Amino acid sequence: MPRRVALHAGASAAEVPEILDRIDHEMIRLFALVGEGMAGATDSLLAGDREAARALADRDEIVDTLYKEVEQLAQRQLAQRSTGPEELRHLVTVLRMLPDLERGGDLAEHISRRAVRGLGIELSPRARGLVEQMGEVACDMWQAAADAYADRSPGVAEHLESLDDEMDELHVTITAEIASGSMTLPVGIEAALVARFYERFGDHAVNLAHRISVLAR
Repeated sequence: MPRRVALHAGASAAEVPEILDRIDHEMIRLFALVGEGMAGATDSLLAGDREAARALADRDEIVDTLYKEVEQLAQRQLAQRSTGPEELRHLVTVLRMLPDLERGGDLAEHISRRAVRGLGIELSPRARGLVEQMGEVACDMWQAAADAYADRSPGVAEHLESLDDEMDELHVTITAEIASGSMTLPVGIEAALVARFYERFGDHAVNLAHRISVLAR
């Protein structure tokens, strides 16, 4: 891990790569935390594990804290005269990615909160199967985006858009299941919200992939 660099008005050009390395390290941590949160939220929802769900929901504060730390690092470095054009592009892209990362963490938390209330055990069998599939696709999308960020892979956006189409189809299918009346109205409303959370999570992964493509140029 790169050593932590004190950011100050007189930061030298030699320090810039180390600062960028630190930002990258923290960004990868953010990807991991959010991805683990989504996987855990799905598992606890389907298993009816309220304690695990409660712990996952509370972990969203860690994501929020790290988000703010990376944001501050990037903003401070942007103000340095030693920051060159390539570094500026890197920093601006990171700042544009952060809201999608933070929102992804929020969506995982929202699903965990529904798991705390025991929603998973009230879903119809078909809805449970569809939620499981949506969770798998969401995690696959997030992992692909995380790997692309770490490797600076330029072609990940097309792959994620294909997975997003799959997510959209699942969203349509579960909406039809909810409309069929197989669940009580309150459960159906909550199931519709959960489905929307997964669908939005996929959208954020696609947004991140497009930002990563900029870094890979």
